[in-house]
Amino acid sequence: MPDVLTFGEAMVSLRSPRPLRLGGDVHLSVAGSESNVAIGLARLGHTAAWLGAVGNDEPGRLIQRTLRAENVDTRHLRFTDDSFTGFIAFDQPAHDITRVSYHRQGSAGSTLTAAECVAALIGASPADLPRILHVTGITPALSETARAATHAAVQAASSAGIQVSLDINYRARLWPRTEAAAVLRELLPHLTTIFASDDELDILTDAPDPIVDLLTGTATEVVITAGSKGAWTHTTKGTTHQPALQVSVVDSIGAGDAFVSGYLSATLDNLPTEARLTRATTSGAFCVGAHGDWESLPTREDLTLLTHTHGTALR
Repeated sequence: MPDVLTFGEAMVSLRSPRPLRLGGDVHLSVAGSESNVAIGLARLGHTAAWLGAVGNDEPGRLIQRTLRAENVDTRHLRFTDDSFTGFIAFDQPAHDITRVSYHRQGSAGSTLTAAECVAALIGASPADLPRILHVTGITPALSETARAATHAAVQAASSAGIQVSLDINYRARLWPRTEAAAVLRELLPHLTTIFASDDELDILTDAPDPIVDLLTGTATEVVITAGSKGAWTHTTKGTTHQPALQVSVVDSIGAGDAFVSGYLSATLDNLPTEARLTRATTSGAFCVGAHGDWESLPTREDLTLLTHTHGTALR
């Protein structure tokens, strides 16, 4: 069984450096928060499995091929003839502004079921259980079945003693904030690690001190990201801050997933909090330095590259 199991929707991505309405060349790739995390973990030397459904079409084959090429376990990838593979388009309508267009309603990715997610998670012997189940707040926003799948898998993982991490990853285009809060708060009794941006905590709690409130449950750490301000890990033992690395930002899409993959990697390596944040912010810095959700994610050997002086030539 892999170190980490994650599930969600992977899509074909189209990227244009100009407004899409003008036409022209686009870059074809794949995208998806959970598959991005799986790729990041695999590049850092861990075994990661991604579960999801894609259409029995060429875009679906591209997703399968890409994940396999990145050493992600795709044994739980399901092809379906009844739905299409979703896609996402990125364009730049103005300098340093990225616009996202989704074409995913009714897609194969939204047909995830509780039965297949739970079976993938605990279908093997206890010795083969993954160490971590990673989920995001995107998947339960896709459909009622995907919502039920998320809840069932999180509950099953918690009952089996598997660590559960949640990246809130709120998408206003997918569901209203109040609905997200009602659904994601049901997951709180089963979570170990919570990832959130600094403006997402109110989705999980209305408490005056949201960090203290979240740490009174099963969660042992609450990790907050704030872009160029860096990141914080809060535990019952205190708070640790890691400044963001000073790098030129080319494309911020996927940086949060890169951060999560770095943090979970360091968690699997049993590193202390400060080292977890260091690897997470380093992974995020690699991601923002180039275009694409996952293409520039580091390998374990790459992690020290950003310690060199800017402009260094390694000969």
